[in-house]
Amino acid sequence: MVVDRSALTARYRGPRVNRSDDETHAPHGASETRASRRAWPIAPTRWPTREEARASRLFSPLRVGALELRTRTWVPAMVPWRASDDGFVTPDVVSWYRRFADGEPGALVLEATGIRDVPSGPLLRIGHARFLPGLRELVDAVRERSHGRTKLFVQLIDFLAIKRRPEKEKFLRRFLVLRDEHRERLRALDARAEHANDDELRELLVRLPHPTLLALLSAREREDLEYGFRERVTDVDLAHVAELPRVLPALFADAALRARDAGFDGVELHFAHAYTLASFLSRTNTRTDGYGSSLEGRARLPLEVFRAVRERVGRDFVVGCRYLGDEAIAGGSPVEDACAFGVEFARAGFDFLSISKGGKFDDAAQPKVGEAAYPYTGPSGHECMPTVRIDAPDVADARGPFGRNLPLARAIRASVRTAGFETPIVGSGGIATFELAERALAEGDCDLVAAARQSLADPDWWKKLELGRGEEVRRCKYTNYCEALDQRHQQVTCQLWDRDLTTPDAEKRTSGENPRRSSDGKRRLDAPPWSQG
Repeated sequence: MVVDRSALTARYRGPRVNRSDDETHAPHGASETRASRRAWPIAPTRWPTREEARASRLFSPLRVGALELRTRTWVPAMVPWRASDDGFVTPDVVSWYRRFADGEPGALVLEATGIRDVPSGPLLRIGHARFLPGLRELVDAVRERSHGRTKLFVQLIDFLAIKRRPEKEKFLRRFLVLRDEHRERLRALDARAEHANDDELRELLVRLPHPTLLALLSAREREDLEYGFRERVTDVDLAHVAELPRVLPALFADAALRARDAGFDGVELHFAHAYTLASFLSRTNTRTDGYGSSLEGRARLPLEVFRAVRERVGRDFVVGCRYLGDEAIAGGSPVEDACAFGVEFARAGFDFLSISKGGKFDDAAQPKVGEAAYPYTGPSGHECMPTVRIDAPDVADARGPFGRNLPLARAIRASVRTAGFETPIVGSGGIATFELAERALAEGDCDLVAAARQSLADPDWWKKLELGRGEEVRRCKYTNYCEALDQRHQQVTCQLWDRDLTTPDAEKRTSGENPRRSSDGKRRLDAPPWSQG
């Protein structure tokens, strides 16, 4: 979330749509490029008749907290780069969500929305009452377009700061904090370091061969140079990081109350991926102040945030969370931890648990100089939103992208049920057919089925299934074309429809006006409307 695009310091721009890296970009540490692997085919599928859809689990109602969802269909949060630079709802944001509402899913989750009143680039914000008029307009638009059949939640997020990867000389001359260890190690290489002042010492560092310089720096300093500085929840030497447990519960509670005032049906607390509360849950959280290290310590702040939110909004407002079933990084939290967290979240009274995977900074690809690291460019990011090249179809134990992350939801659901709780579990990850969605429900993988990329490819697909017109579904190719746009900070669209520049948008059909276009004028911003005939 960039505060100043021209500055070196950048605040990370929040969650990215679809949360994965482009299949043509090999992640840091990958043994081969995904482009070199054979792609999984988009296999034929059988679509249900209207009668079969009506009798299915997928299109049956389900109670989520104080609400009853009309169906078990779910569109998860996606950030499309359509908010204003100061975090307000724009006409393009309203149009984006209207288009998903056309498909009448049981639940639609608004993109990650910042809880602080701080500049964060084109990420929606809810940290002040001035954002509410636009959010109310958005809520009204979704209700009208879905004929009241879709419940609307907003995902609430907090995130720490990150800086862009600096130029080597600028880092050494301006940003590196000199320590006695630097002088001692450099003295062994160059006698001039003995009596050099700080400026002279920095110049000696600049002249070192790069491998020698890296050996002289600490691990954290090497990362700051090679990837850019990134705050961690364990940086308790920074006062604002040490104070997170005191500050965050009230910030989330205030944001949730604003969401209620704006007319949302509930909130989804963002405990996933590379963001603040996910980092507290992680095994990499070694804080010793009672908010880290052990399972109980790591879960403490997320639970305190939930309790503050629940107290503020009451029992009749839905409060759930999105969190990781597996961090998919070395030394990270595995599914066993996620199961334990799930039981504690259910015990605390969360209304739903939405399960994701990976998407971490820890294994992100090295950014170019002047750019910030992006947490969905490494292997954990690809596990988060797998493409057709996630693994080769002819390799033993290969699973491909379709329903790849459902086993995590299944394990968490089983643990929650064994503990005696009925908290609904949302499963996701490469779900694009009725057969897979219905099987996931029937076999106990999850209670609600979420589809992000398939819903982007065809916002009407849930409705087409429900009406027995599945043969008209536009199926996602799972190449993450959308994610490649996101990485370039461009408005997110789908390759299956964004070059149709003649079909009017739904609200412009009578006037015949051309559709909304991306900033460069080359792509339409919303999927063409579906004519039901």
